Amino acid sequence: MGSVYLADDEVLAGRQCALKVVTIEPYASKESIVQAKEQFLREASVLARLDHPNLPKVSDFFIYQDADILVMDYVPGEDLKTLMDEAVSINEFLPLEEVLKWTRQLVDALSYLHQQNPPIVHRDIKPSNIKLTPSGVIKLVDFGLVKLLAPDERTITVVQGRGTVYYTPLEQYGGDNGHTDARSDIYSLAFTVYHLLTNQAPPEAKVRFVSREKLLPMRAINPEVTQRIEKAIEWALSLHPTERPESIIQFQKALFEGIFPAENGRNVFIPQSSSEWLEKALSDRLQLLLAITAGLLMLMGAMATLLR
Repeated sequence: MGSVYLADDEVLAGRQCALKVVTIEPYASKESIVQAKEQFLREASVLARLDHPNLPKVSDFFIYQDADILVMDYVPGEDLKTLMDEAVSINEFLPLEEVLKWTRQLVDALSYLHQQNPPIVHRDIKPSNIKLTPSGVIKLVDFGLVKLLAPDERTITVVQGRGTVYYTPLEQYGGDNGHTDARSDIYSLAFTVYHLLTNQAPPEAKVRFVSREKLLPMRAINPEVTQRIEKAIEWALSLHPTERPESIIQFQKALFEGIFPAENGRNVFIPQSSSEWLEKALSDRLQLLLAITAGLLMLMGAMATLLR
């Protein structure tokens, strides 16, 4: 069980910090308590070494009586759930470009986490765990369910838990016995972006698996969503991990650059707009030749029509 408290730093006057206090289950065995304490110290030391602009800094950690305590930067601002609820209350969507700007920062933070040694998986990405500071910086908070991936791909958990049901991929329903990796975070991030851009959460993974319920296309809810965004999010929301992007970088390339893998092993480009397609064509020799050919054919067709 965990709680977060706002505290004043008595050493650095004027500094506020957040205390993440985690207590052991009251009926845990002595052996389990010892293992949990050792695990907390080992993994808190890893979190304390993290340094990224979109992650709150862990400045200290310690055990006090029966509680494990993380001392983290206090992050001011509103969480994205609050901002989404405000948009819903006035029957509007959050601005598309703003959501994409936030998503870029989240992708950058996850890329940093997943590239650690061992890789770190957050496991609880959702709008209420993402804060927007007054300066416009996104912070991915609450590391209560974070996991470190061991070399043999088993996972070790800082705090027992399964994440928030809505945003949880199917493989995470097994708790600590389920195999979760970077693709689990990709699923939760995609679910979050879907929710932020449509004001409604897609069906949770378990419901989709049991009832075969399909995702409602994002563009049917919010016409501002482009085909590229819709395709990238639907890909990342695949129920089976092997059908999702292999890495957060591959998801980034699909969502922001329109580069999707094809069955023949080559990439497929999906432009965000006609101007982006033209820019891509002008920068790629083959695409440029195809564009020129298409233009000439259209011109010849128009001239033939006039000469009739």
